[in-house]
Amino acid sequence: MPQIKKVLIANRGEIALRIIRACRDMGIRTVAVYSTADRDAMHVKLADESVCIGPAQSSESYLNESAILTAALLTNADAIHPGYGFLSERADFVEKVEQHHLIWIGPSAEMIRKMGDKVNAKQTAIKCGLPVVPGSEGAIRDIEEAIVWADKIGYPVMIKAAAGGGGRGMRAIHNVNELREFFPIVKAESKSAFGDDTLYMEKLLLHPRHIEFQVLGDNHGNVVIFGERDCSLQRKNQKVMEECPAAILTQKQRDDMIEICKTAAKKMKYANAGTFEFMFEDGKFYFLEMNTRLQVEHPVTEMVYGIDLVREQIRIAAGEKLGYTQSSLVAHGHAIEFRINAEDPETFIPNPGKIELYAPSGGLGVRVDSAVYSGYTIPPTYDSMIAKLIVHAQSRPACIMRAERALDEFVINGIKTTIPLQKELLSNSDVRQLKTDNHWLEHYLEEKKNNPEIVEETNTEEE
Repeated sequence: MPQIKKVLIANRGEIALRIIRACRDMGIRTVAVYSTADRDAMHVKLADESVCIGPAQSSESYLNESAILTAALLTNADAIHPGYGFLSERADFVEKVEQHHLIWIGPSAEMIRKMGDKVNAKQTAIKCGLPVVPGSEGAIRDIEEAIVWADKIGYPVMIKAAAGGGGRGMRAIHNVNELREFFPIVKAESKSAFGDDTLYMEKLLLHPRHIEFQVLGDNHGNVVIFGERDCSLQRKNQKVMEECPAAILTQKQRDDMIEICKTAAKKMKYANAGTFEFMFEDGKFYFLEMNTRLQVEHPVTEMVYGIDLVREQIRIAAGEKLGYTQSSLVAHGHAIEFRINAEDPETFIPNPGKIELYAPSGGLGVRVDSAVYSGYTIPPTYDSMIAKLIVHAQSRPACIMRAERALDEFVINGIKTTIPLQKELLSNSDVRQLKTDNHWLEHYLEEKKNNPEIVEETNTEEE
């Protein structure tokens, strides 16, 4: 069984700091890599060692495979943890890591490759017994084939890039004229963004919720499912707020899906952390995709189940068995995560700059995952998320009440953030009463733009 004594973290920001802390709890040394823009970043300060791997542009630093591998070899690291984003789902990079006799802390290259292509992922899901959205049988070659499939499935439909992700390379289509217009556009966009213009088609669900199930498997055939997260509050297919468990589900729906996901993961021989993502509408689940990595919203699962998922990733990569079974996992209470971005809360324009005062909230049941501090200058080069506020309590109503207090306490001066939007959403009666879906936030923001009084009206409604 391989020993992991030193981990190189191929990432930045709060997730790099999160991994450093998990390693330190395990007595494992860490190596931070950083760009010239991140010279003063917290993960650089707290790691045992640090290596500059290039200039600010991601393509020349955090996506520079040669630089990262060289840093790992020069510092005698045993393993590489990719976090999420950047190189976390690049199968070719995983193979390079292993060719250099380093341990990859994540799923195998084969699994990343299989589930990273949306067409292959759907076919795999069907073979493994996961419920799927009605759609095309594989890739669609041209517009004429697209028209045939759209007629068969029934409008509205969604055309998607097989290699897509992060909300890119997809378009809702409501009739044949729109299909003729947008099919070549999405094909070109997919080629430009992903280097692959393969498209497929699915039935467009009108009022779905986004519900996902956390998977963890070891290399000995053991698999567990850590319940589910509701990530339905989204803007432009980017999650804004996440909850665990999904309060909209009945216990039977939850238990049935846990069993279905567990069976599927075992058939796939899945190892390490991953997430099955589903659309949920009218009591039915439809497989969306699988993320073969750690998720941004993993802390809500950790808070409810009391298990450090990053620690488990490292243990699994070292060849250890899961220390628990499905029946021994017990959910406690409710957790909500709020993504705090350095953005204008009205226009969503990124607002990098110097943080004059950073005073995160605290207290019982309050966790903040962040890598910023007072005096830190947020670079304009990277993702705008600067913190995650995670709140836990014994019930959803109690969690909402605690979250209101925590959001009120959170102070970030010097830049604009999305904290005012999170407070606004949390006080909205639709959010509190679970009357939202994947499209709710987009509609809400559009209506708010056209009718500014909407915020005052929704916030004063009786629950």
